[in-house]
Amino acid sequence: MSDQTNAPRVLVVDDERNIRDLVGVALRFHGFEVVSAARGYEALELAASASPDLLVLDVMLPDLDGFELCRRLRARGDDVPVIFLTARDAPADTVHGLTLGGDDYVTKPFSVEALVARARAVLRRGGGRGGAGQHGDAEPALLSVADLELDESRWEVRRGGTPVDLSPTEFRLLAFLMRHPGQVLTKAQLLEHVWGFGTQSQVVETYISYLRRKLDPLGPPLIHTQRGVGYALRPAHDA
Repeated sequence: MSDQTNAPRVLVVDDERNIRDLVGVALRFHGFEVVSAARGYEALELAASASPDLLVLDVMLPDLDGFELCRRLRARGDDVPVIFLTARDAPADTVHGLTLGGDDYVTKPFSVEALVARARAVLRRGGGRGGAGQHGDAEPALLSVADLELDESRWEVRRGGTPVDLSPTEFRLLAFLMRHPGQVLTKAQLLEHVWGFGTQSQVVETYISYLRRKLDPLGPPLIHTQRGVGYALRPAHDA
């Protein structure tokens, strides 16, 4: 088990006490520190006061559903990673949760071992305590394609000298595209390397559109679609 002084702290939010207890016992056994909440507004307060490294968040809460809770966290600038844990398994719900800023989506019934593994994977991607850094074992780098620059150590993006404000997921997606300039990357590759798991391909399409809306007003399009294959980042004259 991990040294508790360095243990990642997980906020488990579920209105069912047996689920909170089950998840809490499993996470503690594997070296996590756990705090819990039964309601959405309580979780909002704990997210600020307890400074968790990760939220495991039920969607169907009695006062404030998990989707709205995640939206409010992101609106106030809180980028804490979120794993949705829910009985709502429709593809549209998965896409909605991930596009709101969720990092993973686990449906009930679930394996506690798989949940722990996915918690570790999300923390590795996010660089929280107990994670392996925001890009795994890769060293932070200053990436550049045309007039686009991305500084992984500072988590900054500029195009033509103009700062571009990106969410953590948008940043990871752009960094992966910039690490492979000119290469057509499939949706499956992007899902694996950016999200760390397979999910609905619509999530990739949605985040590509987010990046385009932020980058394209500052210059010629850089992200190009290879129909039926995937996406590539390259200067317009190389398209």
